[in-house]
Amino acid sequence: MGIVLNQSFKNTIITYIGFGIGAINTLYLYPVFLGATYYALTNYITSAANVIMPLFAIGMQNTLVKFYSQYKTEEEREQFLSFTALFPILMCIPLGLIGIFFYDDITDFVSKENPVVREFMLLIPFIGICMAYFEIFYAWARVHMHSVFGNFIKEVGLRLLSTFALIGLYFNWISLVEFVYVTAGIYFLAFIVTMFYAFYIKKPNFQITIPENVKSVMEYTFYIILSGSVANLLLDGDKLMLNQYMKIENIAYYSVATYIALVISVPSRAMHQIVYPITAKLMHENKHDELNQLYKKTSINLQIVGGFVMLCIFVNIRQLYELVPKDYSGGISVVFMIGLSKYFDLILGNNNAIIFNTKYYRMVLYLGLMLVVLTVILNMLFIPHFGIMGSAFATLLSITLYSLAKLLFVVKKLDLYPFTKQTIHSILLTFVLFLVFYFWEFPFFQLISIALKSILVTILYVYLNYKFQISSDINNVIDSIFKKLGFKI
Repeated sequence: MGIVLNQSFKNTIITYIGFGIGAINTLYLYPVFLGATYYALTNYITSAANVIMPLFAIGMQNTLVKFYSQYKTEEEREQFLSFTALFPILMCIPLGLIGIFFYDDITDFVSKENPVVREFMLLIPFIGICMAYFEIFYAWARVHMHSVFGNFIKEVGLRLLSTFALIGLYFNWISLVEFVYVTAGIYFLAFIVTMFYAFYIKKPNFQITIPENVKSVMEYTFYIILSGSVANLLLDGDKLMLNQYMKIENIAYYSVATYIALVISVPSRAMHQIVYPITAKLMHENKHDELNQLYKKTSINLQIVGGFVMLCIFVNIRQLYELVPKDYSGGISVVFMIGLSKYFDLILGNNNAIIFNTKYYRMVLYLGLMLVVLTVILNMLFIPHFGIMGSAFATLLSITLYSLAKLLFVVKKLDLYPFTKQTIHSILLTFVLFLVFYFWEFPFFQLISIALKSILVTILYVYLNYKFQISSDINNVIDSIFKKLGFKI
Protein backbone atom coordinates (compact mmCIF):
# COMPACT_ATOMS: atom_id res chain seq x y z
CA MET A 1 0.00 0.00 0.00
CA GLY A 2 3.06 2.29 0.03
CA ILE A 3 2.64 3.92 -3.38
CA VAL A 4 -1.14 3.85 -2.90
CA LEU A 5 -0.97 5.70 0.40
CA ASN A 6 1.67 8.12 -0.87
CA GLN A 7 -0.11 9.22 -4.04
CA SER A 8 -3.57 8.83 -2.48
CA PHE A 9 -2.51 11.19 0.32
CA LYS A 10 -1.21 13.75 -2.17
CA ASN A 11 -4.30 13.35 -4.34
CA THR A 12 -6.57 13.71 -1.31
CA ILE A 13 -4.85 16.94 -0.23
CA ILE A 14 -5.00 18.31 -3.78
CA THR A 15 -8.62 17.30 -4.20
CA TYR A 16 -9.67 18.90 -0.94
CA ILE A 17 -7.84 22.10 -1.87
CA GLY A 18 -9.77 22.00 -5.12
CA PHE A 19 -13.03 21.39 -3.32
CA GLY A 20 -12.20 24.24 -0.95
CA ILE A 21 -11.80 26.58 -3.92
CA GLY A 22 -14.92 25.08 -5.43
CA ALA A 23 -16.81 25.66 -2.18
CA ILE A 24 -15.99 29.37 -2.33
CA ASN A 25 -17.14 29.45 -5.93
CA THR A 26 -20.27 27.38 -5.33
CA LEU A 27 -21.46 28.87 -2.05
CA TYR A 28 -20.66 32.51 -2.72
CA LEU A 29 -19.14 33.60 -6.04
CA TYR A 30 -21.46 31.73 -8.40
CA PRO A 31 -24.73 32.65 -6.61
CA VAL A 32 -23.76 36.29 -6.05
CA PHE A 33 -21.77 37.16 -9.20
CA LEU A 34 -23.58 34.99 -11.74
CA GLY A 35 -27.05 34.86 -10.27
CA ALA A 36 -29.25 31.77 -10.29
CA THR A 37 -30.02 31.80 -14.03
CA TYR A 38 -26.48 31.91 -15.42
CA TYR A 39 -25.12 29.75 -12.61
CA ALA A 40 -27.70 27.12 -13.53
CA LEU A 41 -26.96 27.58 -17.24
CA THR A 42 -23.21 27.07 -16.78
CA ASN A 43 -23.85 24.03 -14.60
CA TYR A 44 -26.29 22.57 -17.09
CA ILE A 45 -23.84 22.94 -19.99
CA THR A 46 -20.97 21.26 -18.12
CA SER A 47 -23.27 18.52 -16.79
CA ALA A 48 -24.61 17.79 -20.28
CA ALA A 49 -21.02 17.71 -21.61
CA ASN A 50 -20.06 15.26 -18.86
CA VAL A 51 -22.98 13.00 -19.79
CA ILE A 52 -21.95 12.75 -23.46
CA MET A 53 -18.21 12.67 -22.72
CA PRO A 54 -18.03 8.81 -22.67
CA LEU A 55 -19.25 8.76 -26.27
CA PHE A 56 -16.33 10.95 -27.38
CA ALA A 57 -13.75 9.11 -25.24
CA ILE A 58 -15.29 5.75 -26.24
CA GLY A 59 -13.97 4.31 -23.00
CA MET A 60 -10.32 4.62 -23.97
CA GLN A 61 -9.28 6.08 -20.61
CA ASN A 62 -10.31 2.85 -18.86
CA THR A 63 -9.22 0.61 -21.71
CA LEU A 64 -5.75 2.14 -21.56
CA VAL A 65 -5.44 1.36 -17.85
CA LYS A 66 -6.73 -2.21 -18.19
CA PHE A 67 -4.65 -3.39 -21.16
CA TYR A 68 -1.43 -1.33 -20.96
CA SER A 69 0.25 -3.56 -18.36
CA GLN A 70 -0.57 -6.67 -20.42
CA TYR A 71 1.74 -5.73 -23.30
CA LYS A 72 5.20 -7.19 -22.85
CA THR A 73 7.37 -5.12 -25.19
CA GLU A 74 7.94 -1.38 -25.44
CA GLU A 75 6.93 -1.43 -29.11
CA GLU A 76 3.57 -3.02 -28.28
CA ARG A 77 2.94 -0.46 -25.55
CA GLU A 78 3.74 2.44 -27.89
CA GLN A 79 1.39 1.05 -30.52
CA PHE A 80 -1.35 0.73 -27.93
CA LEU A 81 -0.83 4.29 -26.67
CA SER A 82 -1.14 5.54 -30.25
CA PHE A 83 -4.33 3.55 -30.76
CA THR A 84 -6.00 4.90 -27.60
CA ALA A 85 -5.12 8.49 -28.51
CA LEU A 86 -6.05 8.41 -32.20
CA PHE A 87 -9.03 6.09 -32.42
CA PRO A 88 -11.49 8.41 -30.59
CA ILE A 89 -10.91 11.04 -33.30
CA LEU A 90 -12.44 8.68 -35.85
CA MET A 91 -15.49 8.19 -33.63
CA CYS A 92 -16.01 11.93 -33.10
CA ILE A 93 -16.63 12.41 -36.83
CA PRO A 94 -19.86 10.37 -37.13
CA LEU A 95 -21.10 11.73 -33.80
CA GLY A 96 -20.51 15.25 -35.10
CA LEU A 97 -22.42 14.52 -38.31
CA ILE A 98 -25.35 13.10 -36.35
CA GLY A 99 -25.33 16.17 -34.11
CA ILE A 100 -25.38 18.53 -37.10
CA PHE A 101 -28.20 16.63 -38.82
CA PHE A 102 -30.44 16.59 -35.73
CA TYR A 103 -29.26 19.91 -34.29
CA ASP A 104 -32.58 21.74 -34.55
CA ASP A 105 -34.55 18.84 -33.07
CA ILE A 106 -32.15 18.42 -30.15
CA THR A 107 -32.07 22.17 -29.49
CA ASP A 108 -35.86 22.48 -29.53
CA PHE A 109 -36.17 19.59 -27.08
CA VAL A 110 -33.66 20.76 -24.45
CA SER A 111 -34.68 24.45 -24.63
CA LYS A 112 -38.42 23.80 -24.45
CA GLU A 113 -38.73 24.88 -20.80
CA ASN A 114 -35.67 27.18 -20.72
CA PRO A 115 -34.99 29.05 -24.01
CA VAL A 116 -31.77 30.55 -22.60
CA VAL A 117 -30.07 27.19 -23.24
CA ARG A 118 -30.49 27.47 -27.04
CA GLU A 119 -27.69 29.98 -27.63
CA PHE A 120 -25.03 27.80 -26.00
CA MET A 121 -25.85 24.36 -27.40
CA LEU A 122 -22.62 24.03 -29.41
CA LEU A 123 -20.55 24.45 -26.26
CA ILE A 124 -21.85 21.13 -24.93
CA PRO A 125 -20.09 18.86 -27.49
CA PHE A 126 -17.00 21.11 -27.48
CA ILE A 127 -16.58 20.77 -23.71
CA GLY A 128 -17.44 17.07 -23.95
CA ILE A 129 -14.56 16.47 -26.38
CA CYS A 130 -12.16 18.44 -24.16
CA MET A 131 -13.25 16.37 -21.14
CA ALA A 132 -12.83 13.15 -23.11
CA TYR A 133 -9.26 13.84 -24.23
CA PHE A 134 -8.34 15.17 -20.82
CA GLU A 135 -9.33 11.79 -19.35
CA ILE A 136 -7.44 9.87 -22.04
CA PHE A 137 -4.17 11.74 -21.49
CA TYR A 138 -4.69 11.64 -17.73
CA ALA A 139 -4.91 7.84 -18.05
CA TRP A 140 -1.73 7.99 -20.17
CA ALA A 141 0.02 9.51 -17.15
CA ARG A 142 -1.62 7.19 -14.62
CA VAL A 143 -0.44 3.98 -16.28
CA HIS A 144 3.07 5.32 -15.76
CA MET A 145 2.20 5.85 -12.06
CA HIS A 146 1.94 9.65 -12.34
CA SER A 147 -1.50 10.53 -11.00
CA VAL A 148 -0.84 13.69 -8.99
CA PHE A 149 -0.38 16.36 -11.67
CA GLY A 150 -3.48 15.38 -13.63
CA ASN A 151 -5.46 15.32 -10.42
CA PHE A 152 -4.18 18.83 -9.66
CA ILE A 153 -5.37 20.09 -13.05
CA LYS A 154 -8.74 18.40 -12.66
CA GLU A 155 -9.48 19.33 -9.07
CA VAL A 156 -7.58 22.60 -8.51
CA GLY A 157 -6.73 24.07 -11.91
CA LEU A 158 -10.25 24.06 -13.33
CA ARG A 159 -11.77 25.60 -10.21
CA LEU A 160 -9.00 28.16 -9.75
CA LEU A 161 -9.37 29.39 -13.34
CA SER A 162 -13.13 29.58 -12.79
CA THR A 163 -12.44 31.77 -9.75
CA PHE A 164 -10.34 34.13 -11.88
CA ALA A 165 -13.14 34.23 -14.45
CA LEU A 166 -15.65 35.09 -11.71
CA ILE A 167 -13.37 37.87 -10.48
CA GLY A 168 -13.18 39.15 -14.05
CA LEU A 169 -16.98 39.10 -14.15
CA TYR A 170 -17.14 41.06 -10.90
CA PHE A 171 -14.88 43.80 -12.31
CA ASN A 172 -16.87 43.84 -15.58
CA TRP A 173 -13.91 42.61 -17.62
CA ILE A 174 -16.25 40.04 -19.13
CA SER A 175 -20.03 39.79 -19.42
CA LEU A 176 -22.32 36.99 -18.22
CA VAL A 177 -22.51 35.55 -21.72
CA GLU A 178 -18.74 35.76 -22.16
CA PHE A 179 -18.27 33.95 -18.85
CA VAL A 180 -20.02 30.89 -20.27
CA TYR A 181 -17.63 30.87 -23.25
CA VAL A 182 -14.63 31.41 -20.95
CA THR A 183 -15.72 28.31 -19.01
CA ALA A 184 -15.50 26.31 -22.23
CA GLY A 185 -12.03 27.76 -22.85
CA ILE A 186 -10.91 26.63 -19.40
CA TYR A 187 -11.76 23.01 -20.20
CA PHE A 188 -9.86 23.30 -23.49
CA LEU A 189 -6.80 24.63 -21.66
CA ALA A 190 -6.95 21.77 -19.13
CA PHE A 191 -6.96 19.25 -21.98
CA ILE A 192 -3.97 20.89 -23.73
CA VAL A 193 -1.85 21.14 -20.56
CA THR A 194 -2.57 17.51 -19.59
CA MET A 195 -1.72 16.32 -23.11
CA PHE A 196 1.71 17.95 -23.02
CA TYR A 197 2.35 16.60 -19.52
CA ALA A 198 1.49 13.08 -20.70
CA PHE A 199 3.88 13.50 -23.64
CA TYR A 200 6.54 14.72 -21.21
CA ILE A 201 6.20 11.52 -19.15
CA LYS A 202 6.18 9.26 -22.18
CA LYS A 203 7.19 10.77 -25.50
CA PRO A 204 4.66 9.71 -28.13
CA ASN A 205 5.60 7.70 -31.14
CA PHE A 206 2.36 7.90 -33.06
CA GLN A 207 1.75 5.20 -35.60
CA ILE A 208 -1.31 3.95 -37.41
CA THR A 209 -1.45 0.40 -36.11
CA ILE A 210 -4.12 -1.87 -34.71
CA PRO A 211 -3.31 -3.97 -31.61
CA GLU A 212 -3.23 -7.73 -32.09
CA ASN A 213 -5.85 -8.16 -29.37
CA VAL A 214 -8.10 -5.52 -30.97
CA LYS A 215 -11.18 -7.73 -30.65
CA SER A 216 -10.97 -7.98 -26.86
CA VAL A 217 -9.93 -4.30 -26.63
CA MET A 218 -12.92 -3.11 -28.65
CA GLU A 219 -15.32 -5.43 -26.85
CA TYR A 220 -14.15 -4.07 -23.51
CA THR A 221 -14.28 -0.50 -24.85
CA PHE A 222 -17.89 -0.91 -25.95
CA TYR A 223 -18.98 -1.94 -22.49
CA ILE A 224 -16.90 0.78 -20.87
CA ILE A 225 -18.77 3.34 -22.98
CA LEU A 226 -21.96 1.95 -21.49
CA SER A 227 -20.54 1.97 -17.96
CA GLY A 228 -19.22 5.51 -18.32
CA SER A 229 -22.56 6.67 -19.66
CA VAL A 230 -24.32 4.97 -16.76
CA ALA A 231 -22.03 6.54 -14.17
CA ASN A 232 -22.24 10.03 -15.66
CA LEU A 233 -26.01 9.84 -16.11
CA LEU A 234 -26.34 8.85 -12.46
CA LEU A 235 -24.08 11.79 -11.55
CA ASP A 236 -25.46 14.54 -13.78
CA GLY A 237 -28.61 13.16 -15.35
CA ASP A 238 -30.78 14.64 -12.61
CA LYS A 239 -29.75 18.17 -13.63
CA LEU A 240 -30.68 17.44 -17.23
CA MET A 241 -34.07 16.16 -16.07
CA LEU A 242 -34.65 19.26 -13.94
CA ASN A 243 -34.12 21.40 -17.04
CA GLN A 244 -36.99 19.57 -18.77
CA TYR A 245 -39.54 20.10 -15.98
CA MET A 246 -38.61 23.20 -13.97
CA LYS A 247 -37.24 26.70 -14.42
CA ILE A 248 -33.50 26.62 -14.90
CA GLU A 249 -32.85 28.46 -11.62
CA ASN A 250 -33.72 25.24 -9.75
CA ILE A 251 -30.60 23.63 -11.21
CA ALA A 252 -28.57 26.25 -9.34
CA TYR A 253 -30.29 25.43 -6.04
CA TYR A 254 -29.83 21.72 -6.65
CA SER A 255 -26.20 22.15 -7.72
CA VAL A 256 -25.21 23.85 -4.48
CA ALA A 257 -26.70 21.00 -2.46
CA THR A 258 -25.15 18.25 -4.59
CA TYR A 259 -21.76 19.96 -4.57
CA ILE A 260 -21.76 19.97 -0.78
CA ALA A 261 -22.68 16.27 -0.75
CA LEU A 262 -20.07 15.41 -3.39
CA VAL A 263 -17.29 16.46 -1.00
CA ILE A 264 -17.97 13.14 0.75
CA SER A 265 -16.76 11.24 -2.32
CA VAL A 266 -13.44 13.11 -2.56
CA PRO A 267 -11.37 10.41 -0.77
CA SER A 268 -12.68 7.81 -3.21
CA ARG A 269 -11.84 10.00 -6.20
CA ALA A 270 -8.33 10.59 -4.88
CA MET A 271 -7.53 6.97 -4.06
CA HIS A 272 -9.10 5.67 -7.27
CA GLN A 273 -6.49 7.42 -9.43
CA ILE A 274 -3.70 5.16 -8.19
CA VAL A 275 -5.65 2.10 -6.97
CA TYR A 276 -7.20 1.45 -10.39
CA PRO A 277 -3.97 0.46 -12.22
CA ILE A 278 -2.79 -1.55 -9.19
CA THR A 279 -6.09 -3.44 -9.11
CA ALA A 280 -5.79 -4.14 -12.82
CA LYS A 281 -2.27 -5.53 -12.32
CA LEU A 282 -3.29 -7.77 -9.39
CA MET A 283 -6.22 -9.18 -11.34
CA HIS A 284 -4.10 -9.78 -14.41
CA GLU A 285 -1.62 -11.70 -12.25
CA ASN A 286 -4.44 -13.62 -10.48
CA LYS A 287 -3.30 -12.54 -7.01
CA HIS A 288 -6.64 -13.12 -5.29
CA ASP A 289 -5.49 -12.84 -1.67
CA GLU A 290 -3.63 -9.58 -2.25
CA LEU A 291 -6.63 -8.21 -4.13
CA ASN A 292 -8.98 -9.18 -1.31
CA GLN A 293 -6.70 -7.49 1.20
CA LEU A 294 -6.55 -4.34 -0.94
CA TYR A 295 -10.36 -4.43 -1.24
CA LYS A 296 -10.84 -4.51 2.53
CA LYS A 297 -8.21 -1.84 3.19
CA THR A 298 -9.62 0.59 0.63
CA SER A 299 -13.11 0.01 2.01
CA ILE A 300 -12.40 0.73 5.67
CA ASN A 301 -9.93 3.55 4.97
CA LEU A 302 -12.39 5.30 2.66
CA GLN A 303 -15.19 4.71 5.16
CA ILE A 304 -13.27 6.40 7.95
CA VAL A 305 -12.13 9.38 5.90
CA GLY A 306 -15.41 9.74 4.04
CA GLY A 307 -17.42 9.23 7.22
CA PHE A 308 -15.51 12.06 8.87
CA VAL A 309 -16.25 14.39 5.95
CA MET A 310 -19.93 13.39 5.93
CA LEU A 311 -20.17 13.91 9.68
CA CYS A 312 -18.67 17.41 9.50
CA ILE A 313 -21.07 18.35 6.70
CA PHE A 314 -24.20 16.95 8.32
CA VAL A 315 -23.67 18.47 11.77
CA ASN A 316 -22.92 21.90 10.26
CA ILE A 317 -25.40 21.91 7.41
CA ARG A 318 -27.88 24.40 8.90
CA GLN A 319 -25.17 26.93 9.71
CA LEU A 320 -23.64 26.39 6.27
CA TYR A 321 -26.89 27.22 4.51
CA GLU A 322 -27.19 30.45 6.49
CA LEU A 323 -24.18 31.67 4.47
CA VAL A 324 -25.86 31.34 1.06
CA PRO A 325 -28.79 33.34 -0.36
CA LYS A 326 -32.17 32.35 1.12
CA ASP A 327 -33.43 31.06 -2.24
CA TYR A 328 -31.01 28.15 -1.88
CA SER A 329 -32.15 27.04 1.60
CA GLY A 330 -34.50 24.34 0.32
CA GLY A 331 -31.55 22.14 -0.52
CA ILE A 332 -30.72 20.87 3.00
CA SER A 333 -32.72 17.66 2.57
CA VAL A 334 -31.03 17.19 -0.83
CA VAL A 335 -27.62 17.25 0.89
CA PHE A 336 -28.67 14.45 3.24
CA MET A 337 -30.10 12.22 0.50
CA ILE A 338 -27.23 12.67 -1.97
CA GLY A 339 -24.68 12.49 0.85
CA LEU A 340 -25.93 9.13 2.10
CA SER A 341 -25.82 7.69 -1.41
CA LYS A 342 -22.21 8.86 -1.80
CA TYR A 343 -21.27 7.40 1.59
CA PHE A 344 -22.64 3.98 0.69
CA ASP A 345 -20.78 4.02 -2.61
CA LEU A 346 -17.64 5.14 -0.76
CA ILE A 347 -17.50 2.19 1.62
CA LEU A 348 -17.36 -0.22 -1.32
CA GLY A 349 -13.67 0.66 -1.71
CA ASN A 350 -12.13 -0.19 -5.08
CA ASN A 351 -15.27 -2.05 -6.15
CA ASN A 352 -15.49 -0.28 -9.52
CA ALA A 353 -11.87 -0.98 -10.35
CA ILE A 354 -12.41 -4.69 -9.65
CA ILE A 355 -15.56 -4.91 -11.77
CA PHE A 356 -14.12 -3.11 -14.78
CA ASN A 357 -11.17 -5.51 -14.82
CA THR A 358 -13.12 -8.76 -14.68
CA LYS A 359 -14.53 -10.85 -17.53
CA TYR A 360 -17.98 -10.63 -15.92
CA TYR A 361 -18.36 -6.87 -16.24
CA ARG A 362 -21.06 -7.10 -18.96
CA MET A 363 -23.78 -8.24 -16.57
CA VAL A 364 -23.22 -5.31 -14.24
CA LEU A 365 -23.23 -2.86 -17.14
CA TYR A 366 -26.56 -4.19 -18.34
CA LEU A 367 -27.88 -3.77 -14.81
CA GLY A 368 -26.51 -0.25 -14.81
CA LEU A 369 -28.45 0.55 -17.96
CA MET A 370 -31.61 -0.71 -16.29
CA LEU A 371 -30.94 1.59 -13.34
CA VAL A 372 -30.48 4.57 -15.66
CA VAL A 373 -33.91 3.84 -17.07
CA LEU A 374 -35.17 3.60 -13.49
CA THR A 375 -33.55 6.94 -12.65
CA VAL A 376 -35.22 8.65 -15.60
CA ILE A 377 -38.60 7.17 -14.70
CA LEU A 378 -38.27 8.11 -11.02
CA ASN A 379 -37.26 11.66 -11.94
CA MET A 380 -40.23 11.94 -14.29
CA LEU A 381 -42.50 10.81 -11.45
CA PHE A 382 -41.00 12.76 -8.56
CA ILE A 383 -39.80 16.09 -10.02
CA PRO A 384 -43.26 17.39 -11.04
CA HIS A 385 -44.59 16.72 -7.53
CA PHE A 386 -41.60 17.28 -5.22
CA GLY A 387 -39.18 19.44 -7.25
CA ILE A 388 -35.50 19.17 -6.41
CA MET A 389 -36.22 16.93 -3.39
CA GLY A 390 -37.93 14.46 -5.71
CA SER A 391 -34.89 14.42 -7.96
CA ALA A 392 -32.60 13.88 -4.96
CA PHE A 393 -34.70 10.94 -3.74
CA ALA A 394 -34.65 9.41 -7.22
CA THR A 395 -30.86 9.72 -7.26
CA LEU A 396 -30.52 8.25 -3.76
CA LEU A 397 -32.65 5.25 -4.65
CA SER A 398 -30.95 4.64 -8.00
CA ILE A 399 -27.34 4.96 -6.81
CA THR A 400 -28.00 2.84 -3.72
CA LEU A 401 -29.53 0.04 -5.80
CA TYR A 402 -26.68 0.26 -8.30
CA SER A 403 -24.03 0.14 -5.57
CA LEU A 404 -25.76 -2.78 -3.85
CA ALA A 405 -25.93 -4.70 -7.13
CA LYS A 406 -22.20 -4.17 -7.75
CA LEU A 407 -21.38 -5.32 -4.22
CA LEU A 408 -23.41 -8.51 -4.53
CA PHE A 409 -21.84 -9.20 -7.90
CA VAL A 410 -18.27 -9.02 -6.59
CA VAL A 411 -19.12 -11.10 -3.51
CA LYS A 412 -20.84 -13.90 -5.41
CA LYS A 413 -18.80 -14.06 -8.60
CA LEU A 414 -15.29 -13.25 -7.34
CA ASP A 415 -15.48 -14.28 -3.68
CA LEU A 416 -14.22 -10.85 -2.61
CA TYR A 417 -15.75 -9.10 0.39
CA PRO A 418 -14.96 -5.55 1.53
CA PHE A 419 -16.56 -5.47 4.97
CA THR A 420 -15.26 -6.54 8.37
CA LYS A 421 -16.49 -6.02 11.92
CA GLN A 422 -14.68 -2.66 11.83
CA THR A 423 -17.20 -1.57 9.19
CA ILE A 424 -20.05 -1.84 11.71
CA HIS A 425 -17.98 -0.17 14.43
CA SER A 426 -17.25 2.78 12.11
CA ILE A 427 -20.92 3.22 11.15
CA LEU A 428 -22.04 3.15 14.79
CA LEU A 429 -19.33 5.59 15.82
CA THR A 430 -20.27 8.01 13.05
CA PHE A 431 -23.99 7.78 13.86
CA VAL A 432 -23.49 8.38 17.60
CA LEU A 433 -21.33 11.45 16.98
CA PHE A 434 -23.95 12.75 14.55
CA LEU A 435 -26.66 12.51 17.23
CA VAL A 436 -24.40 14.26 19.74
CA PHE A 437 -23.44 17.23 17.55
CA TYR A 438 -26.33 17.79 15.09
CA PHE A 439 -28.69 19.26 17.68
CA TRP A 440 -25.94 21.15 19.52
CA GLU A 441 -25.74 24.70 18.23
CA PHE A 442 -23.32 27.43 19.30
CA PRO A 443 -24.60 31.01 19.64
CA PHE A 444 -21.85 32.48 17.45
CA PHE A 445 -21.41 33.74 13.91
CA GLN A 446 -21.89 30.88 11.46
CA LEU A 447 -18.24 30.46 10.43
CA ILE A 448 -17.10 30.45 14.05
CA SER A 449 -19.78 27.90 14.97
CA ILE A 450 -18.83 25.68 12.05
CA ALA A 451 -15.12 25.86 12.91
CA LEU A 452 -15.68 25.19 16.62
CA LYS A 453 -18.01 22.25 16.07
CA SER A 454 -15.72 20.79 13.40
CA ILE A 455 -12.72 20.95 15.75
CA LEU A 456 -14.62 19.10 18.48
CA VAL A 457 -15.88 16.50 15.98
CA THR A 458 -12.36 16.01 14.61
CA ILE A 459 -10.81 15.46 18.03
CA LEU A 460 -13.43 12.94 19.13
CA TYR A 461 -13.66 11.17 15.77
CA VAL A 462 -9.91 10.70 15.36
CA TYR A 463 -9.42 9.68 19.00
CA LEU A 464 -12.24 7.11 19.03
CA ASN A 465 -11.24 5.62 15.67
CA TYR A 466 -7.70 5.29 16.94
CA LYS A 467 -8.66 3.73 20.27
CA PHE A 468 -11.06 1.24 18.71
CA GLN A 469 -8.39 0.41 16.08
CA ILE A 470 -10.82 0.72 13.19
CA SER A 471 -8.01 0.87 10.60
CA SER A 472 -4.42 -0.24 11.13
CA ASP A 473 -3.25 1.88 8.16
CA ILE A 474 -4.75 5.06 9.57
CA ASN A 475 -3.47 4.23 13.06
CA ASN A 476 0.03 3.88 11.63
CA VAL A 477 -0.27 7.27 9.95
CA ILE A 478 -1.43 8.84 13.23
CA ASP A 479 1.42 7.16 15.13
CA SER A 480 4.00 8.46 12.67
CA ILE A 481 2.61 12.00 12.86
CA PHE A 482 2.60 12.10 16.65
CA LYS A 483 6.02 10.46 16.79
CA LYS A 484 7.45 13.27 14.68
CA LEU A 485 5.74 15.80 16.94
CA GLY A 486 7.04 14.04 20.07
CA PHE A 487 3.61 13.16 21.50
CA LYS A 488 1.91 9.94 22.52
CA ILE A 489 -1.80 9.31 21.99
